[in-house]
Amino acid sequence: MSSSKLPVLYSYWRSSCSYRVRIALNLKNIQYTIEPVDILKKGQNCTKFRQVNPMGKVPALLIDGHTIVESLNILHYLEETQPNHALMPSDVYQRSKVREVCEMIQSGIQPLQNVGLLSHLESIAGKDERLKWAQHWINNGFRAVEKQLATYSGKYSVGDEISLADCCLIPQVFNAIMYKVDLEQYPTILRINNELVHHPAFYAANPLNQPDCDKLKNKTDS
Repeated sequence: MSSSKLPVLYSYWRSSCSYRVRIALNLKNIQYTIEPVDILKKGQNCTKFRQVNPMGKVPALLIDGHTIVESLNILHYLEETQPNHALMPSDVYQRSKVREVCEMIQSGIQPLQNVGLLSHLESIAGKDERLKWAQHWINNGFRAVEKQLATYSGKYSVGDEISLADCCLIPQVFNAIMYKVDLEQYPTILRINNELVHHPAFYAANPLNQPDCDKLKNKTDS
């Protein structure tokens, strides 16, 4: 497949939603190119991107002649169209648990500490309140996720096979570390993260390894 025919992922390096999709693409051995979008800036790059996704949010994936937006939607599209290296268990109950973890993170944690919300909060209440807010909501969500994972995790989030739950969990752990959350409170989450963080697919997807990463910036600013 020539580079011009490769899927294109509109991504921002420290977006955990983009991180999820990069992991899944890597796990499924799907070659793709990255089109960086700095969602913090209101310049031409972001204005042009709204033609791809009117919400102006990453990720968006151009694949199979289609534009797919919203990270969980993209993950399920990849799972349904690229069944190799399956990321959903065959067991119905385990599939429900994978979706459970994904939704707890997607709906209950990430939106409350995403970069747009925190930037707005900082403009109103200051940087200290921004950090406290992020820590509060990550801890609030992780207490619930930890309790659930303790009942059905195996080597990974759901049993002993990597799943979409792990694609969502590891990026949220990255955010937790960035916001100085004490992960020792969450031994199951920490164990799974330590198991996967150096896995080639996860390592390649890490925000610090992205072409648009600014390693000199203070990571608590995201």
